[in-house]
Amino acid sequence: MGRILVVDDEVEACNVLEEFLSAKGHDVHTALDGPTAISKFQEVKPQLVFLDMIMPGMGGLDVLKEMKKIDPGVTVIMVTVVTDHEQAKETIQSGAYDYITKPVDLNYLENVTMVKLME
Repeated sequence: MGRILVVDDEVEACNVLEEFLSAKGHDVHTALDGPTAISKFQEVKPQLVFLDMIMPGMGGLDVLKEMKKIDPGVTVIMVTVVTDHEQAKETIQSGAYDYITKPVDLNYLENVTMVKLME
């Protein structure tokens, strides 16, 4: 159905989203850090990215900005354990489509994936 990149420094979080999205028929790729995410982003050209906000080294906001330089039209949804309204506002202003908190609501994930990939 669609190419999706899941970026999270927690292996289990990547595995859960990859398994769920793959079962829905999507071509899912994962990255565990910012530099790898940028490299995979350029390689696979995903239509949708689920991006962890807090990662060691290159954080999610920096990764988002780099991805938007490469492909301004890509849909990026920030995923985090922290509910910070200022941080959410900054990510939206930087080009993120949405900012969601963990644990991820899989119903929402499925709905937003279908909507964004059909556009």
